Amino acid sequence: MKSVRIRAWSSLSAALVATSILGACVVAPAPYYDGGAYATVAPPAPQVEVVGVAPAPGYLWIGGYWGWVGGRHEWVPGRWEAPRPGYRYVPHTWVREGGGYRLHPGRWEAERR
Repeated sequence: MKSVRIRAWSSLSAALVATSILGACVVAPAPYYDGGAYATVAPPAPQVEVVGVAPAPGYLWIGGYWGWVGGRHEWVPGRWEAPRPGYRYVPHTWVREGGGYRLHPGRWEAERR
């Protein structure tokens, strides 16, 4: 019985140590400024996406874009979104800035009246 308790405590101790070590890990995000990533390389041409049927009437297709992940461009696929009355969607865009390119994330903006 004593050896069972020792093994149980050993397992519990190992789990607690692993949890505390993993809890201390920090994953640094890609550099962001003003809401967008900064890349040193121009994004490739947009990929062609197959746009299926909307999940419900009135849904809006938000096209995919090239994101900047881990020092390289990575395609982020498009998606369907429910409409937002009084708003319009402004797609993601890459803008040349300094010696690189800045990603301006897509966003919903209030329509001007």
